[in-house]
Amino acid sequence: MPIRSRQYDRDVFTATNAAFGYSLQLQESQLDAQTAVLAHGCAVVCPFVNDILDEATLETLHEDGTQLVTLCSAGFNHVDLAAAVQLRIGVVRVPAYSPHAVAEYTAGLILTLNRKLHRAYARTRDGDFSLNGLLGFDLHGKTLRIIGTGVIGRVFRRIMAGFGMKLLAFIRARQQPIFSSTIGGALCAAGYAAESDIVSLHCPLLPSTYHLIDDAALARMKHGQC
Repeated sequence: MPIRSRQYDRDVFTATNAAFGYSLQLQESQLDAQTAVLAHGCAVVCPFVNDILDEATLETLHEDGTQLVTLCSAGFNHVDLAAAVQLRIGVVRVPAYSPHAVAEYTAGLILTLNRKLHRAYARTRDGDFSLNGLLGFDLHGKTLRIIGTGVIGRVFRRIMAGFGMKLLAFIRARQQPIFSSTIGGALCAAGYAAESDIVSLHCPLLPSTYHLIDDAALARMKHGQC
């Protein structure tokens, strides 16, 4: 089983595999049509979210004996699922990928952008303690629109409730693609942007969500907000 990995991945995979005894090949190369030959003879391939599993890559994997792709991510937009079905290669993913870690990191990004923490750090490191250009706004009382209320979106909502924000969430209807043409797609997002101080996306990249935040949505956002 070839696994796209860095050192921190190697440590976890190696320790976990001690109880199973699989033959692991830990690769640092990005998986694409040119590097797929490195998986020759491996029944299972474990790529990451920035690997490229297009039709050409999957064909090479299939020819070399791969039967299953196990994604180290919740997202699957980098996999040509139609080609995988045609080649009879199974594809599985992680249904919930560290939801608390992702949600907490999102909260950290909001604080960084709002309070200019990255700029403040660089400025104070150089002995400059001025506040010019570093002032943000109180999150308390502001409106946060959360688009996508899956596992991560729900955890994120609970975290941001602690800041005293007004929370608005868009929930996908059952059996209906998120932001389908019946909802209005980007036009709907533009309307949400106009009434929100912060918009946070927690939805998968699908044809129905591609360019969900477009020029119209950005133009209608409140000036100075994020």
